[in-house]
Amino acid sequence: MEIVNSAQVLSMAEAVEYQKDAVVSKIIMGAPGGNVTLFAFDAGQGLSEHTAPFDALVCILDGEAEVKIKGEPFRLIQGEMIIMPANEPHALDAIKPFKMMLVMIKS
Repeated sequence: MEIVNSAQVLSMAEAVEYQKDAVVSKIIMGAPGGNVTLFAFDAGQGLSEHTAPFDALVCILDGEAEVKIKGEPFRLIQGEMIIMPANEPHALDAIKPFKMMLVMIKS
């Protein structure tokens, strides 16, 4: 994973590419207080239920995803976002290939 550490203009949706049957991630910014990561999920890929010690904001850049928070499903499309509270179980699944920006902030 490559951290971008210089001033530059990036297209969020083009900064990470889809790969067949894979989840691809690219850290854009990282610090002890949190980070910004771009992801590309191929259709059928996902992240199993887990928790994180950070509040997180997921912004859908392309495609369609299902985000479950405490078992409740939310269907998101390009241009939508959802907040995932720290320490709450959550999971993500690609309904269609999708790209997202994940912003994690330590509470």
